[in-house]
Amino acid sequence: MSKKLFSICFCAGLISFVIYPAGCQKAYYKTMETFGKHKRDILVSRVEKARDAQQDTKEEFKSALEQFSSVVKVPGSELQTKYNKLKTELDKCEASAKEVSSRITDVETVSKALFKEWKSELEQYTNRQLRSASEQKYKQTQQRYEQLIGAMKQAESKIEPVLSAFRDQVLFLKHNLNAQAVASLQGELVSIESNVDSLIKEMDKSISEANAFISTMAAEQ
Repeated sequence: MSKKLFSICFCAGLISFVIYPAGCQKAYYKTMETFGKHKRDILVSRVEKARDAQQDTKEEFKSALEQFSSVVKVPGSELQTKYNKLKTELDKCEASAKEVSSRITDVETVSKALFKEWKSELEQYTNRQLRSASEQKYKQTQQRYEQLIGAMKQAESKIEPVLSAFRDQVLFLKHNLNAQAVASLQGELVSIESNVDSLIKEMDKSISEANAFISTMAAEQ
């Protein structure tokens, strides 16, 4: 890799370039290792960021639900103001959802690199006992990771149904700032509340899994 390309890769941070992404990521990992931060450390850091993104998203959706619930209680003259607030909440939820997906992708990217490297290095052992111990740890870590990423994906899957309902109601309010729009929202509110509750529960499970994974990884260092 040329010095120019290497420089581009390093400055990009958590690389996701369209051109030569694999080479950039390898350069990034190699550079981080020179500073004493290995793939394992990067994985933990990215899990922390994904956990934080999910926590933020959970709060954004709770706030949006409160705004949606309040619409059915306001007089028609205030619907325009309420619509503006709902649109703002929807935009925040959309941004948070994208952040969660991005953070999960970051976790998956470094985990693949970590487990691939770890598995290949098992073949380098000449001491069978050490290799067996490392292989057992590899399998345990991979199992914990699969449980974690499964929880993250499950929580992520709950986001779109809520966003879809939010989008529909905001769009309907935009063109129908009247009693009919309020009645429509009131009719959908129970379903929206149920979906948000389900999302929050899955987010909480995912956040708990992330905390457990981080704690275990830290204890094993």
